[in-house]
Amino acid sequence: MVSPLVLILRLTLPLILFFLFQKQRTLKNKALPPGPRGLPIIGNLHQLDNSSLYLQLFELSKKYGPIFSLQLGLKPAIIISSPKLAEEALKNHDREFSGRPSLIGPQKLTYNGLSMSFSPYNQYWREIRKTFVAHILSSKRVSSFSSIRTFEVKQWIKKISSHASSKKVTNLNEMLTSLTSTIICRIAFGRRYEDEGVERSRFHDLLNEFQAMLASFFVSDYIPFLGWIDRLNGMHARLDRTFKELDKFYQEVIDEHMDPNRDTSNGEDIIDVLLQLKKNQSLSVDFTIDHIKALFMDILLAATDTTAATSVWAMTALIKNSRVMKKVQEEVRYFGGQKNFIEEENIKKCSYLNAVIKETLRLYPAGPLLVPKETNEKCSINGYEIPSKTMVYVNAWAIHRDPEAWKDPYEFYPERFISNNLDFLGQNFELIPFGAGRRICPGIHMALASLDLILANLLYSFDWELPEGMTKEDIDTQVLPGLTQHKKNPLYLIAKNYNNGN
Repeated sequence: MVSPLVLILRLTLPLILFFLFQKQRTLKNKALPPGPRGLPIIGNLHQLDNSSLYLQLFELSKKYGPIFSLQLGLKPAIIISSPKLAEEALKNHDREFSGRPSLIGPQKLTYNGLSMSFSPYNQYWREIRKTFVAHILSSKRVSSFSSIRTFEVKQWIKKISSHASSKKVTNLNEMLTSLTSTIICRIAFGRRYEDEGVERSRFHDLLNEFQAMLASFFVSDYIPFLGWIDRLNGMHARLDRTFKELDKFYQEVIDEHMDPNRDTSNGEDIIDVLLQLKKNQSLSVDFTIDHIKALFMDILLAATDTTAATSVWAMTALIKNSRVMKKVQEEVRYFGGQKNFIEEENIKKCSYLNAVIKETLRLYPAGPLLVPKETNEKCSINGYEIPSKTMVYVNAWAIHRDPEAWKDPYEFYPERFISNNLDFLGQNFELIPFGAGRRICPGIHMALASLDLILANLLYSFDWELPEGMTKEDIDTQVLPGLTQHKKNPLYLIAKNYNNGN
């Protein structure tokens, strides 16, 4: 039996060590940016809510400035909320800010950091990114999937057209999520779950749980000696269960592709490319099945979630702004001519549509907080000394609303992009929905190819109205918790077929 003295020592020793650590850290890091005072052990964790973290950090930036610090348990963190400081961090100190914190959820789900998104900044990450961009995300490869995108969007337009003919209300959240997942499933592994009932439900449930676990809070990440709480509340069991289900799904897909009798008449998909890389062993690392699974995860997460969310936000903004809706529809219908479908080559001519998409990404970035970074080594930002192993949050949502960078920052006004060359490719730090620097999202062009085609044809084929009894003021912009900013309440609209004169 444990004596009371030993029990007291076990309980108090971690606290004593923590206070000594805190005292030493404070003495060393006097030059850290200012920030709210935290509590012993937990720091500022009790002040933060994961469901609206970017909004809370935005409010704190009003008080403490465009760069401020937090103490997340035992982890120091800084938050960047202005274009100028984003440029300093992601351009001038890009290498030092290219790390990733080792967090339990992402580490487990990415086979110990084998994905591009969550890998630490090292030789493996540099090589795998270079290879991935060259073989999977190149312009040539993205173009090769054009027929898949076109086919699936056409099928989807037919479904909405049937809604229009029967005056049925369309749930755009549901329809767009279904479409984008179907497109990426066909591109990634040659399957479409649209009409497969149980299998479709299983896939979407897996995807939702995967996203939830990536964004989940684990006490162990911030206060390791209290990690037993994660086991007590079931977080570890849930993570293990999710990982096993995902791993089983990945393995089924890979086994299908390794079957010598598999039908390959539909062309090469992304899993085929990754298996070929493994077979050739052209990389300096020992490229394994686990690497393929982790990179497969990157594709599913980045391409499905963000495209659906951005499409919904674009339609939300347009239905609330009839002037912009009319103007962008006139443009796509002009370039679409008398056809039933506007093709990718004609969409490229639509400069106002491009401005609408930029403005949507500005006001409603799919990832309002860029994926957390971690400093690889000590560096100086805006006169502050940032230690190595400091977590870094770049608040894109706040940057996109900076009144010093944007006139009328809360207004949906696509014209702001007509007379300038502002873009979201990582060179203009007032607009960074995909990030910037070394860790910028490499799948921008693949995501935009689907987004352009979907949105253009939504606007080309249909006129849109609110359901009876609803007004523009009834459409909210609340968001769901998670890494991706999804509209909380579904967007219900009534489509009217444009080409048949209804």
